Amino acid sequence: MSNATEQPPNGFRLLFADDEENLQELIGGGLRRMGHEVTVCPDGLTAVAALERNSYDCILVDIDMPGLTGIEVIARCKQMAPDTAAIILTGKATQETAIQALRLGAFDYLTKPCRLADIRGVLEKFARRRELEHRLKAAESRLKTVEGKSQLIGGGAKMQAAQRLIVKVAPTDSTVLILGETGTGKELAAKAVHDFSRRADKPYVTINCGALPENLIESELFGHRKGAFTGAEESRTGLFEVADGGTLFLDEIGELPKTMQAKLLRALESGEIRRVGENDARKVNVRVVCATHRNLEQMVEEGDFREDLLFRINPFEIPLPPLRDRLEDIPALADHLYQRFCPNETKKPFFSGEVTEELKRHVWPGNVRELANVIEHATILSEGPPILPEHLPRRFNLRRLKGGKPGAAGMSLKELEMQAIYDALERYNGSKPKAAEELGVSLKTLYNKLNQATLEGANRAA
Repeated sequence: MSNATEQPPNGFRLLFADDEENLQELIGGGLRRMGHEVTVCPDGLTAVAALERNSYDCILVDIDMPGLTGIEVIARCKQMAPDTAAIILTGKATQETAIQALRLGAFDYLTKPCRLADIRGVLEKFARRRELEHRLKAAESRLKTVEGKSQLIGGGAKMQAAQRLIVKVAPTDSTVLILGETGTGKELAAKAVHDFSRRADKPYVTINCGALPENLIESELFGHRKGAFTGAEESRTGLFEVADGGTLFLDEIGELPKTMQAKLLRALESGEIRRVGENDARKVNVRVVCATHRNLEQMVEEGDFREDLLFRINPFEIPLPPLRDRLEDIPALADHLYQRFCPNETKKPFFSGEVTEELKRHVWPGNVRELANVIEHATILSEGPPILPEHLPRRFNLRRLKGGKPGAAGMSLKELEMQAIYDALERYNGSKPKAAEELGVSLKTLYNKLNQATLEGANRAA
């Protein structure tokens, strides 16, 4: 027997167990020529003894052997080394055998007589899976150590759940749909999916589907030929081509016009795009991540979003919680945001205890984006830490002075309107549809007013 020590370059440490001497020589020698280090065992007992002495990446075992069967060897292997993969070789390929092997965690099984090419194919499949597992572990480590890179701050259960989903899907090429209210960090989550993927060193391109006129979106996504339409004075490369090999982030996918939805679906299904004004298609290799604050299933029911496109973009969903559902993350978020605006400040605490409690009591209809505006406002008014209650925006101080319920004195009509919105949101635990219904406005109007208030807050702080 050979002694399993270090894994050879481009090869695995393998254990091969079979009681047929001709196969021991044939398969054992063939595996070594492939670049693997191989321990050959004539029976199940010898195989288990080898497993007790050495570690292996994968074991290949015959199902019928003297002493211990291949199924028994796999069971013992999973007890001693759960991460070791197992491949069954059997001359009795029955459904019962396959089910039993898979229940024990076997990676695959081959029917004897099998060719070396068959074994090579299974090992290559195992190699691909192991590479993904290694990337997953590396991504988990990176997410813990460089969390500031993606700014996905939060140790609460709901945010941790979202982070785990990012880590799971990032190493794959699956299309991802990120769901969440405005300001919850969908853009940051999309960037994290790219940063922790195999495409991290490739282009990362973003487009807001609701920010462009309908007649320009096709050109923006797919490009156009010179003279294809009025104003097309030169040929242009679309964002799909720019992102080739990397990731394309389609923000607010729910705002995409119905005519463009069909063209996007065709591009996603075929992997081909066609520039406006051209007949020939171009192949692209792009990983697509989408995001929306809208209920796409409801839009499908109302005829505003294609059902087939929804199925295509959401094989894997990542829901991001609103800030009101993860109030325990506010202190860490506030500290992070403060240091973004005051990078050289090290004196702690950054916030008084009273301010922290005020931040936790707020409904946060604008989510983390609103919190960022509040922190920036406070840092401008203060002369350094700690931030005090009087440094917070006007609505916080009114609530504090009036015993938690702000009054109308000294407030403009717009401030009164926004206060009515905040109060309704507070009564309905942040539910925008219920707040809109009580206020007698459409949900779209409510979103527009909240977005406008958030933008104005950012402009005042700038």
